Amino acid sequence: MSLSTITRPPIASATGESHPHGMHVLTRHAFVVSGWVALVNAESVTIGVVVISALWHIPGARTLINPLKLFTIGWHELCHMAAAIFTGGRITSISIDPNTGGCTRVEGGHPPTILAAGYFGSTLIGAGLVVASWDTLAAKIASFPVAIGLAVPLILVRDVFTIILIVIYEALLIGFWFINHADALRYYCLFLGIMSIFFVVWDFTDDRFFKKLNDSDATQFSLLYPKVPPHYWATGWLIFSSLVFIGMLLLGIAVFKRTPDEMAEEAAIFLPTR
Repeated sequence: MSLSTITRPPIASATGESHPHGMHVLTRHAFVVSGWVALVNAESVTIGVVVISALWHIPGARTLINPLKLFTIGWHELCHMAAAIFTGGRITSISIDPNTGGCTRVEGGHPPTILAAGYFGSTLIGAGLVVASWDTLAAKIASFPVAIGLAVPLILVRDVFTIILIVIYEALLIGFWFINHADALRYYCLFLGIMSIFFVVWDFTDDRFFKKLNDSDATQFSLLYPKVPPHYWATGWLIFSSLVFIGMLLLGIAVFKRTPDEMAEEAAIFLPTR
């Protein structure tokens, strides 16, 4: 038998009929659906940035996101504390407030490292949440540390309204598990991820335009290095955060090439919900 007489078995098309190019059709379909998921996420990111910018700064409305602000500020201050301890410093006091911001007072340690840990840590946790927002299973897993992070500020909070809001946000987090097989958790993670990764924006604008009680880290950097003004520090950290953010978006597009149905099927294996 000559090689020219060897035939290839037919490949079934999506409709179940023989189709010599069926594999290409299915691959193209998966690519289109994955691209659609990426487009939806890109639109969600844009909307998220606009909404957070508005809610964080509009009087009255900013109170509604106090639990998320406490989560973001709390993690930021925790990173300062960790850096202080690891560099031999001693923590003398810590305060976390959704209106005045956070403040960690330290004796000793390595000031540049301690100061940099705040924005770096905020960017890191934000990056993780943004990546998790690309996949339902990843969002499910991320929801556990998020739930803990939302609850921890209850140790320090005394305002009754804020406590009620924290309970509501915890209830929403649990409720999102039961919306479209937990797909709604992706947007919860994305919203909180954007809030964390761009913390330098909210921190600096609160300091410069709303005169909050506690200085921003950008202002603290300018006190540590007087020749560099605060807005230069803020710009530098914003560039860093933006590059990480773009990197996480590209990573999500490259790694999570799943259709909504595939994500739902995969997520259903881990603590399935209806």
